[in-house]
Parts: sequence; structure tokens; C-alpha cells
Amino acid sequence: MLDSYKRDITYLRISVTDRCNLRCLYCMPEVGIEKKDHQDCMSFEEIAAVAREAVSLGITKIRLTGGEPLVRKGIIQLVSMLSEIEGLKLLGMTTNGHFLEQYAPDLKKAGLSSLNISLDTLDPHRYAHLTRGGDISRVIKGIEAALAVGFPVKLNMVISSETTQTEMDQMKAYCSEKGIELQKIREYSLKEDKFQNEEIIYQRPPPCEQCNRIRLLSSGRIKPCLHSDQEIVLNANNIRSSLVEAIQNKPRCGSSCSTRNMVEIGG
Repeated sequence: MLDSYKRDITYLRISVTDRCNLRCLYCMPEVGIEKKDHQDCMSFEEIAAVAREAVSLGITKIRLTGGEPLVRKGIIQLVSMLSEIEGLKLLGMTTNGHFLEQYAPDLKKAGLSSLNISLDTLDPHRYAHLTRGGDISRVIKGIEAALAVGFPVKLNMVISSETTQTEMDQMKAYCSEKGIELQKIREYSLKEDKFQNEEIIYQRPPPCEQCNRIRLLSSGRIKPCLHSDQEIVLNANNIRSSLVEAIQNKPRCGSSCSTRNMVEIGG
């Protein structure tokens, strides 16, 4: 479906939870966020109903995000439900990788198409600093488990002003050795106006004129744009109209989002 600026919206990102086992510096406040009760999150049946309607409107790609999607109880069931939607061409997931050693085989069997794994450095001490306590060895084991069951894997590396050329070279070499695609993401803040760099060496975020996505939050709201405070309250009795409203209200260009933290949206 085309938005009002003639962009074909084919990509739905679904945040299944705002909870995460990490506290990454650029994603979550150090004090954390107020946790939602289970009943405040969309059920799997509700998420699947939105996904089916979205596919009927031309969505061909869905990505599950969080928070950390693998902390959502029963996530394998949701993957299975979504993978059965006729017309959906790709069902991906973005994860920090800490639970992949356990879940990779079941995710593959349930029909997940691909995995994006967040990893900003190969230095264990710097990784622990960036994630406020994460264990890089668990991520590496998760990557190995994902590759072992045949997942196409992409590593999401957030590039900040503190990232060194050595870190980027090491990550490039690691990905080349493992047959993994490296996706460089420019660090940005939702609270600051979005800007676009004409000398981009990054794969993300994309230029606004190329954006083809909308986002469903775990609370049941739809965000037409990551860099905007605008949200559409999902009408459970007319899901289609809510999705159409979100697509038609997608702004030409993002500015800033002051009402959410990144962990609530899933990037």
C-alpha cells in the first residue's frame, strides 16, 4: 500500500515486549523503564490478527523486535502463527543473541526466516560496558547456534563516536570468516531531530524517502514513523482502518520522538 508520499509500505516491525535482559547505553535509561503488566501487552492472537490484515494490505516482511523478543514467554508459538500467514515472504527477528543457543533450533522449526543479532564490538570488556553487564560469550554461542541450524545471520553493529576503526575492522573480518552480513547502524537519539548524512557508510537508518515501514508496539499502538510522537491507537474491531490510517499519516520525514525510549519501539 502506498502512503501519501507514494512510498510502498511493505515492512511491519512488531515489538512483542518492552522488556530486555540488557541495558544498552543507547537503548534503555540506566534506571530502566516502568514494566508493563502482562495484560497490558497484546496477546499472540491479537498480534497475529494485525499481521494477517497487514499482509492483506501489501506487507511482505515482518520483523519481531523488543525489548528483547526472546524474553517474551511462548515466543516460539507466535513465530509459528505468523509463519503460516499466506503471502508473508519474510519473517525475521532482531535479538541480542543471549538466548539463541537455547532457542535457535525451535525458531528455525517454527518458520523464522532470518536473524539480526546486535553486536557492537568483539571486545568482551567494552561489550559489558556498552550493555551494562552483558556476556559476549553467550552472544558468540548464539551466533554459532543460529548458523548451525541454517539461519541467514546479519550482525547489527551500532557505530558511535567511541567506536574505533580497529573494532570495525575486527567485526568485518569476523563476519567474513563466518559468512555473516555486517550491517552498520549510525547511533542516533530519538530525542534529537533526525538528520541524514550524504556520505553514508551506514546501512541504517535509511533515508526517509526510502522508508517502507510502520511499527506495531506491544501496547497495541501503531507508529507510522520511528522519529515521531505520532501513534495510532489500534481499533481491535477494525484493524484494517487502523493500519490504513497509520500508513496514510506517515510523515514525509522524521523529526524526533520524545514520548518513547528505544527499548519500547525496537528500533
